[in-house]
Amino acid sequence: MICSSKGTILIARGKNSNTIPRLPLKGSSTNYANRIQIRNPISVKTFRRSSSSSMAVETMSMGSDSSTLILTSGASGRVRVLFSMRELKRLVTIIQSLILFLLLPFRVVVWRRRTGAVVIRDDKQERKVWSPPQIVVRKRNIGGESSVSPPSVPAAVVDGEVAVRRELAIKRVLEDEGGDGSSVRDYSLFTTKRGDTLFSQSWSPLSPNHRGLIVLLHGLNEHSGRYSDFAKQLNANGFKVYGIDWIGHGGSDGLHAYVPSLDYAVTDLKSFLEKVFTENPGLPCFCFGHSTGGAIILKAMLDPKIESRVSGIALTSPAVGVQPSHPIFAVLAPIMAFLLPRYQISAANKKGMPVSRDPAALIAKYSDPLVFTGSIRVKTGYEILRITAHLQQNLNKVKVPFLVMHGTDDTVTDPSASKKLYEEAASSDKSLKLYDGLLHDLLFEPEREIIAGAILDWLNQRV
Repeated sequence: MICSSKGTILIARGKNSNTIPRLPLKGSSTNYANRIQIRNPISVKTFRRSSSSSMAVETMSMGSDSSTLILTSGASGRVRVLFSMRELKRLVTIIQSLILFLLLPFRVVVWRRRTGAVVIRDDKQERKVWSPPQIVVRKRNIGGESSVSPPSVPAAVVDGEVAVRRELAIKRVLEDEGGDGSSVRDYSLFTTKRGDTLFSQSWSPLSPNHRGLIVLLHGLNEHSGRYSDFAKQLNANGFKVYGIDWIGHGGSDGLHAYVPSLDYAVTDLKSFLEKVFTENPGLPCFCFGHSTGGAIILKAMLDPKIESRVSGIALTSPAVGVQPSHPIFAVLAPIMAFLLPRYQISAANKKGMPVSRDPAALIAKYSDPLVFTGSIRVKTGYEILRITAHLQQNLNKVKVPFLVMHGTDDTVTDPSASKKLYEEAASSDKSLKLYDGLLHDLLFEPEREIIAGAILDWLNQRV
């Protein structure tokens, strides 16, 4: 039997499953540049629904499930309600709130740094009582030479670690000759409404006739510069690319890999998009996000004012569903994040998680000083759990056209959550591609050209 629900084809398989007719397959488009030959074919499950209500299904297989109806008495049902997950979660929330209230007087909010300056901190802001120094900004001119000029807006105070990271990020931009000379790379410092300074960079095609814009958002613990090769591929297809390092990452302000609130990153993305819209009137704008960057983009798209101005989003391994290492962490996370927000849960993991099957890509990632290789900080982990929980409750409010890509062997973010996003989103133009056997960092897997090609194909069909 074949059933249809919100654009999703469900195939029920039983004893006579072989008699079910197969759905017709559609061939892939060939209008993206730099196509390569596939030596080792991979299994791809593609789900696509467009505004014209057409759908293509490629190599889709679903297991058979059986359900059993259990009849119980009314009294038994009422007893089960008392122990339902909803009631237990509500009870846990009440207990957490009580504990946080009792611990409030014990939280230290004022301390003195080694430099002797007094810092007053809380979860929503960080105020420093000394006068901020001026930061010199180096900008690359179109001719390739560098000029030195003071910032137009007083920059936020950055500590020594941030200064080193920012200097390295700037150095990499200035030393980049644009690959084959078909693009120009530049950088700027973006000041948020909170006063934080974020590092951003851009890759522009030499041709003045741009077809569209891409705003790129990296994942947790990395930075926008890691996607320079992909940005240049987008340049070759006529897209101008902007990348921004969100708070606590790359060349931006904040303790490395510490995120006081992912709502900061969402708000910063909205402000940055407004800046991009203003600088490039009339051009279609798309967003690309990886992992937690994808979750930030999705939450930003829940704002109708932003969603209406974005032509589409492409996401790789989005953090729509993330499971804590142990269930007890989900209960303790709010308390630990309140008391020890910067604490790292365990010893530093220098070898890194299995995010790619390409050894060279792993070495490049975990030897990069701009990539954080330590264990996740408590507050950062809690913020990821919080944003994924918010997205899970609001997937049906996603209306922007999107392409979601996920590896089936991803152990960092849940591929089934990407399927849930595809099934529940209200978007009339949505596509899902699942790559059998691929891990988390799809653009750094051996099949990276296939992934990049699929994204370019999707973009080219919408400009």
